[in-house]
Order: sequence, then C-alpha cells, then structure tokens
Amino acid sequence: MITPRPGRTVTGMQVGQPSRTAMATAQARAYHQLADEPRIFTDPLAVRLVGEDAARDNPFDKGVDPELARRRRLFLATRSRFADDTVAEAVADGARQVVVLGAGMDTAAYRNPHQDVRFFEVDHPDTQAWKRNRLSEAGIEVPDSMTFAPVDFHRDNLADALAQAGLDRTRSAVYVWLGVVVYLEHDAIAETLRYIAGQGGGAIVVFDYSYPPDAGQQERGKRVAAVGEPWVSFFTEEQMRSELESAGFTDIEDHSGIALVRSYADIPATGPALPGPHLVRARTASDD
Repeated sequence: MITPRPGRTVTGMQVGQPSRTAMATAQARAYHQLADEPRIFTDPLAVRLVGEDAARDNPFDKGVDPELARRRRLFLATRSRFADDTVAEAVADGARQVVVLGAGMDTAAYRNPHQDVRFFEVDHPDTQAWKRNRLSEAGIEVPDSMTFAPVDFHRDNLADALAQAGLDRTRSAVYVWLGVVVYLEHDAIAETLRYIAGQGGGAIVVFDYSYPPDAGQQERGKRVAAVGEPWVSFFTEEQMRSELESAGFTDIEDHSGIALVRSYADIPATGPALPGPHLVRARTASDD
C-alpha cells in the first residue's frame, strides 16, 4: 500500500514481503470468488494470484463472527466492483490512463481488455517485488499496457515516480486508491488529493475512507495495529467533502459502505453492523 511519509514507520512491512493488510485484502477478494453467492465482484485471477489455501486462511478473520467477516468481505468485493465500473465508464468516455495507488494485489491491469488503456501501479517496492514473483509463479502475464511505479515514500516522490513511469499529466486519468487513506497522515491525504486534482484534461478518483471507529471497528483496528499497520486518519462525510472541494474536485459522490453493498447484494437489516467505511467517486472539471 502507499503508506509512509517521513516520520512514520510501517513495521508490518518486511523486506521482500507485501504489506500484511494488502495481502489480507487480496485473500478476502479471492475467498469471495470461492464462498459467496451471488458474487458481487468477479475476478478470475484473484485465486490464482493468492493461492486457494491462502484464500481460505485470512489471519484477520480468525476468531471473528463469521457473518461480520462475510460482510467485510462483501464490502471489499463491492469497492473493487465500484472501482472497476468507474474505470469502465471512464474508458468508454475516452480516458486512456488508470493509476492504481497502493495497488497491493489488485488485478485490474491484468484483466484490462483495452490495449490502448495504460495502467500504472504505484506501491512499495517490496510489495511490488513479491507481486511480480507471484504473477510469474501463477502464469499471469504482465501486459505491455501495465507499468510498475515503485514508490518508497521515505525516499521517493509520487509525482516524480509517475512522471518517470510515463504518466501524461496533460491528459485525463482515473485514479483508484483503495484501502489506503485510513493508514495515512492528514497532510499526505491532502497532498495526494491535490496532485490528482491537478491532472490536465480532468481526473476521476475512487477511494474509501473510514468514519471514527465504533467498538467493533476498534477491535479490528487493534488487529492491524498489531502487525505494524495502524489506522491513522478518520473523517465524517462533511469533513471529506471539505477536503475534496479544497483540493479542487467539483463532482462528489459519497456512499456508505453498507448501502453500496446492499445495492449489489441482499444483506439483512439485522446482524452485525459495518458502519465505518465510505466509498467516494469524485471528479474535476475537464480542461478539454
């Protein structure tokens, strides 16, 4: 994931290994392909990339209410579906660049049916190295339309890394930024939003953020903190809208996670709550 700015150490990152939370998210997406019907998000590469045994053995779900674990898994599937749908709509409207920030084990670039649509994956070098090895082991080809942009934020600059990777800042782009914001300091979030909003030709960003956690979410937070990847930043809908407007976004959709899940799947009104995450799709005005 995109995480560190100078002054913040992510102890859960190990040399040559992916982020623990990035891996857990990939396991959830893969297990969704095996366990959930109807399926919200179809990804034929998810299980191949992670491995079926790993898909069934998510350490963050151990000892958790199975229904709560399922609802979290459905949310992760929903946010991937929402991002995929946004990219597909943008490509249909003429966008030809997609930037996946904190890509983790995301597979969108390898499922891309459009040879003229370029994907850029931004992530920590160790996560990318592990992923490239797994892609090779799983027989998943890295297409010519995909470029890795390794970024260690202790040393590197996002704008410089994407420029070096070949992103054209004068043309429109879609930015997918899932499972990252809650791990970032406020100034890093604001800086990234300003960078995205500065995309010439217009930008679309899809990302998730979390409300301040309730008691149930706090327990989840303790689990991720224990592996060295603590939650850092929380927002209300009003606070996030203010951040987006300050950065330069003019068209903002904000959806509660559970409401969006229910738009794709039948989730009973009773049962464990999933109050925290929200999904946002925001746009800037095109310069064209």
